[in-house]
Formats: sequence, C-alpha cells, structure tokens
Amino acid sequence: GHSFDPLSKFYKVESDAGIVESITLKNFMCHSHLGPFTFGPNVNFIVGNNGSGKSAVLTALIVTLGGNAQATNRGSSLKGFVKEGEGSADVSITLRNKGRDAFKPEVYGSSIIVDLRITREGLRTYKMKNKSGQIVTTKKEELLSILDNFNVQVNNPVSVLTQEMSKYFLHSKGEGDKYKFFMKATQLEQMREDFFYIKSTKSVTEDKVGQYSECLKDLKRTYLEKEDRYKSLASLDEMHTKLEELQKQMAWALVGSFTHFFIFWNFHHPLPLVLFEAEKKYKEIQEQLDKITQQVQELQPKCAELKAEAQHCNTLLKSSEVSMQSLYYTALHEGIRSQNPGSCYLQINKRRAVVYMKVQHPHPSDFRREQDMLQRSIETNRRNLQTMESSRSNRLRRFGEHMPDLLNAIQDAHKRGQFKQKPRGPLGFLISLKDPELALAVEVCLKGQLQAFTCDNYEDEKVLQGIMFKVFPKGRRPTIITSRFLQHVHDTKRRAVNHPQYPSVLQALEIEDPVVANCLIDQRGIESILLIKNRTEARRLMQGKNPPHNCTSAFSKDGDQIFTNRTYTADQTRANYLSGDVEEEIRLLQREIENQTAQASRFKQQMKKLDDEIKQNEGLLRRTHIEQKTTKVKLLQFTFLARSKCFLLLLKNEYNTVSCFLFLFTFFRIKLLSSDFNALIHSAVQESVTKAKLICPERLEVRRSARSLDTEISRLKVKITTQQEHQGDREEILRSYNEALENYTNMVQHVKNLNSFIKKLDSVMNQRQHVYAEFRRFLSARCKYYFDSMLSQRGYTGSMTFDHKNETLSISVQPGQGKQADMSDMRSLSGGERSFSTVCFVLSLWAITEAPFRCLDEFDVYMDMVNRRISMDMMLKVAAGQSYRQFIFLTPQNMSSLPESENINILRLKDPDRGQNNASQGPGK
Repeated sequence: GHSFDPLSKFYKVESDAGIVESITLKNFMCHSHLGPFTFGPNVNFIVGNNGSGKSAVLTALIVTLGGNAQATNRGSSLKGFVKEGEGSADVSITLRNKGRDAFKPEVYGSSIIVDLRITREGLRTYKMKNKSGQIVTTKKEELLSILDNFNVQVNNPVSVLTQEMSKYFLHSKGEGDKYKFFMKATQLEQMREDFFYIKSTKSVTEDKVGQYSECLKDLKRTYLEKEDRYKSLASLDEMHTKLEELQKQMAWALVGSFTHFFIFWNFHHPLPLVLFEAEKKYKEIQEQLDKITQQVQELQPKCAELKAEAQHCNTLLKSSEVSMQSLYYTALHEGIRSQNPGSCYLQINKRRAVVYMKVQHPHPSDFRREQDMLQRSIETNRRNLQTMESSRSNRLRRFGEHMPDLLNAIQDAHKRGQFKQKPRGPLGFLISLKDPELALAVEVCLKGQLQAFTCDNYEDEKVLQGIMFKVFPKGRRPTIITSRFLQHVHDTKRRAVNHPQYPSVLQALEIEDPVVANCLIDQRGIESILLIKNRTEARRLMQGKNPPHNCTSAFSKDGDQIFTNRTYTADQTRANYLSGDVEEEIRLLQREIENQTAQASRFKQQMKKLDDEIKQNEGLLRRTHIEQKTTKVKLLQFTFLARSKCFLLLLKNEYNTVSCFLFLFTFFRIKLLSSDFNALIHSAVQESVTKAKLICPERLEVRRSARSLDTEISRLKVKITTQQEHQGDREEILRSYNEALENYTNMVQHVKNLNSFIKKLDSVMNQRQHVYAEFRRFLSARCKYYFDSMLSQRGYTGSMTFDHKNETLSISVQPGQGKQADMSDMRSLSGGERSFSTVCFVLSLWAITEAPFRCLDEFDVYMDMVNRRISMDMMLKVAAGQSYRQFIFLTPQNMSSLPESENINILRLKDPDRGQNNASQGPGK
C-alpha cells in the first residue's frame, strides 16, 4: 500500500524544450576550464569532493540563465566570478529546443546556445546562437523571452535549490521560514508583491489625480480668460461690419447731398446773378494783388541782403556737418575695434539744425561677468580633476570625496542591526554601461539620481540621515529616496518603449540589484527613454509623424534631450561618473583647464585695452560737447535767416495763388457762358454715382445726413483702434484660446481616465485577491496531499498545517504506524529524519509547480545512510514518473550503489586540479 506514486499518472515522454544539454566553463571562479558536461534528459548526478567544481557548474547555470549574483551565495557581484589574474570568464550553455514549446525553431533549430562573458569590471554580455553556432542576437531581451517561453526560473528555489537556500528555508526550525519557502516556490510571493506594487501605483495615481485637480482649476481659469478675449473678437468683427455698412451709406449720402446742392443752387442763383457776383469778386482780388506787388518791390533789396546772409550760414552749417561726420566715423571705428559697434547718426531739420550722436561700447561689467563665469568653470574643472585623480585607486571617489567613508559607516551600522534593510547607493556606482559611448547620455538623463541613496522604509531613512550628517558635516549631502524594496524588477512590458534599433536607458544598463533598477524606473522612468547616438536621427525619429510608442523622450550621445516638440542641449560635455577610461578623462580635463587659463589671460588683456579706449573716448566726447555749443550759436543765427526766407517765399506763393485763381475764374466764367449749365450738373452727378458704386454697387436710400454719418464713422474707428490696441494680435488671441481650450479639455479627459483607471483597478484587485486566496488554498491542499503520500512510502504519518494569517507552516511527523508514537513536529526529530521530511516537503512542491529542470545541491548532506537510501529511492521514483522533466543532483557522496538505468547519467568530477578538465561521465556509472 505504501508503494503508491502520486506522480506516476503523467505521461512518460522525454523532455523536449528547455532542458540543459551541456555546460562549458572557462576561467570561471577558480577553474581554468570545466566541461563540456553533457546532461541526460532525465536524471543527472554531479558527484565530486569539495573544490572539484560542482558548485561552479550550478553557479554558472544560475548566472547565465538570468539569476543575480546574490542568488548564488558565491559572491555579491559578477566580477567576483572571474578567475584571479584573468580578464574575463566565459560560460556556454546549450538548451534543448524541440517540440511544441520550441522557441523560434525556424531561427535556432533544435538547440539554443547561450554564451555569457563576464569582464573583470563586472560587465555581462550575451550571445544567443543557433544549433550550428551562428550568432542570432546579443540582446538580453531575447534571452528573457527564451526563459519565459521555457518557464525557466533559476531564482525560484523549487527549480534551483542551493545549499544556502536549503539551510535558510528548510533546515531552519522556524515555521515562518518554511512558509516563506512555500510562497516563493509556488510564486505566490511574487503575486503578493505584485499586489503591493499595484496598490502603491494606485496610491500614486490617486495623489496625481489630486494634483491634477488643482492644476485643472488653474487651466480652467486660464481657459475662461482666453475665452473672454476670444469673445471680444466677435464684438470687434461686429464693429468692422457696422463700419463697412456706414461707409456704404456715406458714399450714397454724398451723392444725394451733391445732387440737392446743384438743384438748390440752380433754383436760387440764376446765371446773370452768378456772373455779377464773380466780376465783383475779381475786382476785389485785383486790388489786393496790386498792394502785394508793391510790397514785394519794396522788400526786394532786403531780400537780396538776407539771401547773402543765408548763403554764409549754409557754409557754416556744411563745415559743422563735415566735423560731425568725422566725429561719427571716429566713434564708429572705435566701436568696431571694441567688437561692439555703436550707432551714430546726424539729423538736420529745415527749421532747426540738430546734431545727434550715439556711441555704444561693450560695458565693462559684461566682460567682468564673463570673466567670473570662466573662473568658476576653471575651479569646477579643477575639483573634478582632483576627484578623477583620486578615483584612480577607488572609483567610489568619483561620487564624492567622502563617499568611501559613508559606505563604511553604512556597513558598520548594518552589522549592528540599525537598518531593517541595508540602504543602496550611490545608485551610479551600482550600475554599469553596456556601451561606453552612451556614458554622457545616461549621466545627463539620470542627473541627481547618480549620487542618491535608496531606503526601504522611513526608519532606515532617519538612520541614514544621521550617518550622513556625521560624514558630511558641511556642504551638500546625497539625496535619499524611500521606497519599499522588492526582490524582482518591475514588470514594465506594457509601458516600456521597445525599439528594434535603439535601446532604452533600462536596456542599456547592467543592473544586478532589482532594488536599484526599480528605484530608477520609479524616479526617472528609464524604461520609457530611448538612447539614440546621432542627434539628427534622434530628432527625425522623435519629431516625425510617428514617434516610438511609450517613448517619453530620447537622449543623444552628446547629452541632448529630444522631445516630440522641443529639444534641450546638454550643459555638460563629458561624463563625470560613468566614463570608463579615467586616464583619458584626466587628460581631457587637464587640456580644458589649460585652454581656459589661456582664455582668462586674454580676458585680462582685453579688459586693460577696453579701459584705455574708454579714457580716449571720454576725452573725445568732451571735445565734441565744446564743438556742439559753438554750433548751436551759429544755428540760432541761421534760424532767424531761415524764417525771413520763409516769409519771402510766402509772399511769392500768395501772388501765384491769386493769379491762378483769376485764371480759373475767367475760364469758368467763359465755360458758363458757352456751355449748357444743366449738362455740367448732370455730368458731375454721374461722376459721384460712379464713385459710390465702387464702394456699394447697390444704391441705398439714406435718410441720415453725410455729416452725421461721418461723425459716427470717426467715433467707430477710434473705438476699433482702441480695442485692437487693448486686445493685441488677432492671430495670437486665436492661437492662445485654442491652446488653452485644448490643454483644459485634455486635462479633464486625463483626470477622467485616471479616475476610471482607479475604479477598474479596484474592481480587478478585488477579483484577483479573491482568486489569489482560492489559488493559495488550492496549492496548500495539493502540497499537503503529496506530502502525506510521500511520508506514507516510508511508513510515516504526518500533518502539514498552513496558517496564512500569521504566515506559518508547521509540519508534524510520526514515525511508525497508527498510534504507536505521538505526533512530533520537525524540531523534535533526529537530523536524519528531519532531512527526510524535508525531502518529502521538496518533492511535494515539485509536484505542484512546473519547470523544465530541477537542481538540488547536496540534498543528502545531513542524512544517515538509511535515510539517504530511502530519499534517493523516492527521488528516483519521482523522476521515473516524470521523464518529461530533467533532474540535476549535486552530491559529494559515492553513487556506486545506484541502479543502472539509461535514464540516469552520472558526472564524476576529479579532485581539484585547476588546469584540467575535471569530468568523466556515462549513463548509470
């Protein structure tokens, strides 16, 4: 009855997708070369003494297939995996790619080769190759897609269980640790963390809605103001329409007035009376003309005298103009020499001669301001140079002279238990670039975040602030960002930009710590920012018709930030924190300081020259003022002569006017006598009608007088001019109104969408939390069922009790049958029995989770021979029932007692010999 295998019902088919076919290591950890190790599709044992390379194989598997350095418990950073004295380490893993779950079989074929290289600096680069060894891609995103497709989870302890993980979760006597192991293995912990993240996202969104609501009030107020100005344009249009109508009425009103005048004149002034009145007027004007002629003859000698005096004044004036022109060209020449030409001009009025002069020089304060800016730049570069030189031995010093002291203080505080979670920082020190050319772009993008620290909670933040106050007694301290630490990187697939040619900032960075990655995602949105080396290409892509989806902005390699509607130029020319070549940066800084120092010297010379020129110009201006006073005296004399000359011209003009009037009057009198007067009136009326039709083709019956219409037109024109001056440009009013309307409408819609999103999020969260609780209950029940089945195979009985509220898992075991012994929890069992129970627990979790391969590191290290034999039999029985999965067991024990089977492959590693290939293998041996 105890031979029941709960897993035997599965089909016994060979693994086809995602299993490990082979592993090769070079210069990895302390091994020059290991492998290639060929793995079987079902059961594999890696057997060897300590130092033979068992752990190196498992560590390489974890690191290559997406795990972080911390998960291996073999080092805190990737660069620790490079063999001492070597420049890089290489790992090559071949994954099977067959069956219905194969990944791009038309591209890769039946196998996918994943090559990893780790440099001495800790940089990680990938190459994905097809079965023939040809490179398909070097993008890490492709590897993540491959692992997702095969459901490979190297960070999940149920897939890869290391000694440290086993010791922490399974061999611990705490019931809380076992519950954490269950949650992590079933990925319920991941789901719960996702819920926490969604809740925090909802909280952030609600805060944004509150901020946007305040912003909405301002936008509405602006929109209403613009709307009032827009509506006033309509009244202005009405006034223009009314003005046009009045002008039409005016045209026809003048026609009516002209017609009525001639009718009235013809009725009240017969032709003989007109001629009599004209002759009388002619005699009066003739008498006046005789008197004016006599006056002209009397003034003729005086006129000649005044004319001679005027010529003399003209000569003086021309001499003054020549002098002023000479002064103008001298001032202009001085302005050109000082590289800031002034403007000089002369203006002569007929009544009064006035000379204007304007000479502009660059103000000395402008030079001094530029000189101060240059000096500050020199000082900044010298500080940067000092930092760079000190960072030759310690890269941390790039982020501040006191940064090593700060990290040491944080480490000491963490050892004393002052932090709940050890703070991370500076963030720039914890990231590395895949492409060094993008250093300036990434640095300008992240700005202040590079020197920032992040804490898990506000209590830790207070402790860190206290440490910073001690280490940085004066000056600026690093920023602290407080956000809950998560063990996985945020899922950014939906909101991240994914361009086939250009990486996002997130894709361009190598970030081992998920906490650091999440901080930069939350604070800067690095998943939505593209890096495009060429500035022209960046502007073409971002400001074209179809900018990349989910892309908020882009940065060129020169640090320019490009949006869809604007571009900002970087205010720095080199990377201070992320550049890889320190010596080259030091040389560039030294060269720039030399150039700036030379420029400062030239500034001093220019300042001295400018002071000398100012003194010369001040003397020139004094002489000019003296000449101006002399010229003014002469111009006063000229003014009197000019007035006399004008009076003489007036007399001549009046004489000519009277003669012209007499000629016209005589012509008109002859015309009246020799022509039909009625025909003349008719011609004049027709001419006025023609002019009126040009303004308004259709004749209007106007009741108002021309004078009344003229008064209203003048008043309306003044009103229109006043309103136009008050309102400003019409096009600008329309543009600002449409812009304000669009901003207000968009914000209303945005707030509406966010509220809708929050409402849907609540609904989805409630539904998913219910599903989560049901799923947790279902997995707990299955785990208990398989655990009981496993224990029964040895004749044990036991119970597994989940307390989801207090997050504990208690396991009680009773050796023997029935009620022969009391139920005992795992703390009262012997080491061997507890290890056996632990194996049953692990096998139960295997039964309820999916993964293409399982790795177990030294599972039998705490067992006696009897329990080891029983546990081994159970595992082999489980493996035989799951031939579609791959099992990899690491053990220092002798496996000579294993049954021979074609499903079992044993890799025996030789004792430590660093320069050799330490493996022999074969099925069943």
